[in-house]
Amino acid sequence: MKLGTWMAMLAMTTGCATGSPVGGWVASESVRYHSASPPAFPRAALSASVAPRESSRAPASAERPARARPDSGTKGTAVAKAPANKAPAKARPAVTPVKKTAASPASGAPREQVLATARSLVGESSIQVNGRRYRTDCTALVEATYAQAGVTFRGTLKPGDNGVTALYRYARANGRVYTEGRPVPGDLVFFRETYDQNRDGRRNDGLTHVGLVDKVDAEGTVTVIHRVKRGVVRYRMNLARPHLPRDPKTGELLNDMLRNPGPGQTHVLTGQLFAAFGSVLPVSKAKPVAVAAR
Repeated sequence: MKLGTWMAMLAMTTGCATGSPVGGWVASESVRYHSASPPAFPRAALSASVAPRESSRAPASAERPARARPDSGTKGTAVAKAPANKAPAKARPAVTPVKKTAASPASGAPREQVLATARSLVGESSIQVNGRRYRTDCTALVEATYAQAGVTFRGTLKPGDNGVTALYRYARANGRVYTEGRPVPGDLVFFRETYDQNRDGRRNDGLTHVGLVDKVDAEGTVTVIHRVKRGVVRYRMNLARPHLPRDPKTGELLNDMLRNPGPGQTHVLTGQLFAAFGSVLPVSKAKPVAVAAR
C-alpha cells in the first residue's frame, strides 16, 4: 500500500506517466475525455512536489562464462592440459559489455550539444549521461540533455507545479513560448492531458508531458525525442493535420499515438495533445520558415 502511494506521488510530481504499459503511447486511463484545461498554461493547484529519486533499475549483469563439463568417459572433472611444447597463450583481457552512456561534444554551440546528447540516448531504456544516472521520466531526459549546455531549470518549481509545468515556467521566464511558426531543433515541446495525472476521471491536468524537437521535414512534420515507458524514442507530429495518423495519399506517418483511448473512442495523437514549444537556447540567424497553423 505504501509503495503504491509513493509511486503515484512520484508520477504526479514529474508530470510524466512513467508507469504506463509498454507500447507507443504515454498513458492509459479508461475515462471519457472531458477537456477542462484553461487556455493559458500552466494550470495551478497540482500535486505538491517531492524530491526526485535516482533510478532504481540495476544495470544488466555481465554474461557468465559457461562452465566446463566433465568428460563422460572419465571419473571426476576432466581438465584440458596445454601441450608441453607450446607456449601458454597470452591472456586476453575480458571484455565486459558496457552500458551505453551519452556524452556531449567537448565543444560546440549549446544547441548542438543538447541535440547530440538527446540523439545518442534514443533507444536507451535508462538515462545516463557522463556517468550520471537520471530518473526515468520525460522531464529527466530534458534535464540531462540541457545540462550539457549549462541549463539547470532550477528555481522555477512552485507549490502545486509538476515537473513539466516547472519547465514551462522556465521557458517562459528565460526564453519564449510559442505555438506558431517552424520549431527549431533543440527546442522543448509541451503536451497536455497525456494521462489522468490527478486520477479524478477528467482531463483537467494541464501540462503532463515534454520532449524536444529533433528535426522538422519539408512537409512540416516534427520529429520529437522524448522518454516514454519503453525508453527514449522518436515520435512524429504534424500540426497542420493533427487528427491524421498517416497521409491518406502517401501513407506517410504524420502523428504518433500519444494517449490510449477510452472505451468507444479513437486513439489520441501527438498533434491533438500539443500545447506549445519552448525556446531557451540561442538560435541561428536563419529566418524561420512558417508552417500551417493548427
